[in-house]
Amino acid sequence: QVQLVESGGGLVQAGGSLRLSCAASGRTFNITGMGWFRQAPGKDREFVGGMSWRLGGASYADSVKGRFTISRDYAKNTVYLQMNSLKPEDTAVYYCAARRDYSAVYNSWGQGTQVIVSS
Repeated sequence: QVQLVESGGGLVQAGGSLRLSCAASGRTFNITGMGWFRQAPGKDREFVGGMSWRLGGASYADSVKGRFTISRDYAKNTVYLQMNSLKPEDTAVYYCAARRDYSAVYNSWGQGTQVIVSS
């Protein structure tokens, strides 16, 4: 099993920045992808961005492209989500997730961290 713990959420004004962290522990040796998702009140969970854990390439949802950046510290088993130029519509609970053994399915999830962007 892989355990994921997010941190770094909070309240920020529109136009501001936050950096979320996600620390992985447990059976991390077979992680092949890490992703960030978010869920706003009354809405479905949506994909924000994802990264190949070993190669480092990342992809993003159109709604955050150019504003959010995913990075990783391979030695610390930690992935980051740098969020710039935040908008009120970015308000959501943000979740970190992991894929293992080249599966297309994210099957390990963190508990989530709240991000609130005030206008």
